[in-house]
Amino acid sequence: MTKFMMNKKEDLVADALDGIIYANPWRNLVRLDVDPWIRIVMRNDWDKKKVALISGGGSGHEPAHVGFIGKGMLTAAVCGDLFASPSVEAVYNAIVNLTGEAGCLLIVKNYTGDRLNFGLAAEKARKAGFDVSMVIVGDDIALPENPQPRGVAGTLLVHKIAGFVAERGDDLATVTKAAEAANQAMSTMGVAMSSCHLPGEDTDERVPEGSVEMGLGIHGEPGVEVIKSQSSQQIAKQLLEKVLQDRDADKPRVLLVNNLGGMSALEMNLVTRDLIESPLSNSVQYLIGPAAMMTALDMKGYSVTSLELSPLFEEAICAPVEAAGWCKAVKVEALKPYKAEKQASEIAFEASENAHVARILSAVCDTLIKNESDLNKLDAQVGDGDTGSTFAAGARHILDECKEQHLPLNTLPDLFAVIGERLAKVMGGSSGVLMAIFFTAAGQQLAEGSALAEALQKGLEKMKHYGGAQLGDRTLIDALQPAIEAMIAGKDFNAVADAAHKGAENTASMTKAKAGRSSYLNSDNLKDVQDPGAVAIARVFAALKTVN
Repeated sequence: MTKFMMNKKEDLVADALDGIIYANPWRNLVRLDVDPWIRIVMRNDWDKKKVALISGGGSGHEPAHVGFIGKGMLTAAVCGDLFASPSVEAVYNAIVNLTGEAGCLLIVKNYTGDRLNFGLAAEKARKAGFDVSMVIVGDDIALPENPQPRGVAGTLLVHKIAGFVAERGDDLATVTKAAEAANQAMSTMGVAMSSCHLPGEDTDERVPEGSVEMGLGIHGEPGVEVIKSQSSQQIAKQLLEKVLQDRDADKPRVLLVNNLGGMSALEMNLVTRDLIESPLSNSVQYLIGPAAMMTALDMKGYSVTSLELSPLFEEAICAPVEAAGWCKAVKVEALKPYKAEKQASEIAFEASENAHVARILSAVCDTLIKNESDLNKLDAQVGDGDTGSTFAAGARHILDECKEQHLPLNTLPDLFAVIGERLAKVMGGSSGVLMAIFFTAAGQQLAEGSALAEALQKGLEKMKHYGGAQLGDRTLIDALQPAIEAMIAGKDFNAVADAAHKGAENTASMTKAKAGRSSYLNSDNLKDVQDPGAVAIARVFAALKTVN
């Protein structure tokens, strides 16, 4: 069973092309309808007065090549099957239908199938009277001894530069000369942590676990070497050393950073930072990417292309285009963070003593510490087994501060605010934040003159508001809310503790949790098991009966 999203394998490329056309923001793409098995996408605003630029090749490299059709770049792309060159007939039909008196330039990646099929189509078109030129791009420097270097992501820079020259109306010879010059002025090197996987096929992973392959081809062809995984900075340095060798180190250049298909945005941004901040990149004036531009299906890796800039190349890469796959060239500038003074969020207070409050605080903390193991065991049945440790961590911190007389025990609004601040730092996870919200909101209410019960009710309301859980959702609220409601009703503390206890017991019969990790479990896992947070609250109130 394939893990590749598709309908019929034989329709995959055609269906994907339709999706690209639907999504194109410029609304300037159209299929050239000559035969169901000939896949040509072209500009819908083409009038043949300028040099036509036709590229293409095997599919699976999206957005290349269709994503680079539009004003200022390609006129059309001829699309073969996955990793397979389009037929001679398909290329010939593109030439014949799109070429006017100004002629046509074919931009071809240096692979045998592409060279042969595009080349024969060009010869047939010339015989038919069309003025056709062809540039074979070979920017991959991974295999220096190879007399036929592969065409990879640098092909896109040839598209851009040739497209700029063609769009301004230059003749075929001038457009071809610019494309050839770009081809000679650039180098590309890639690295991957895993190869690509073809739909419907079992592909052996060629890159061993814990390794990366330098120079892996965009069809999964072998690279130059497999090395143990290194830091992103080390890999970036090695790539830069390769693409900059034999180049004028002081000559201004542009870097194109290309996602080969399987890298996350987070990783690509890290890679970009490491490339630009490398001392080897001192001459880099422009950045293109990071983006998926010339991909290899789902290959987890990236490539770097370096192009030496001339005045023409600089003007060309900065010129606007109407092609969805192109990333605007960005002028590289040093990072200049906005300086600001760190704002202290810690609450200003004076430590004070209050023996009764200290006893209450100690009872709460001692209870949570003593019940750490029990609560963890309970949580292991319905969660990730750390509820006891989470509450105990906060309790130990507060207890230590209480013993060292570092708390404003005689000023409840300040005490609640400080407890809220401390719990947010030391408890961790959602429980710490929720308890911090509870105490912070209650403390604010106390500062405004509310009685303790009303303040605790306000803290509960804020906890429910931000946490999203309600009574009956199988959380600590199922014990805390009944206890606070009993306090509001003026009941004695025994009744308050009993209300918390009953609320915790009720969670054992709740077969569906609507918040927390328990919400991912089915009813069988929850049956007859009390919520550990609710149990913690119930045991705290039970311990407070002896203090009050």
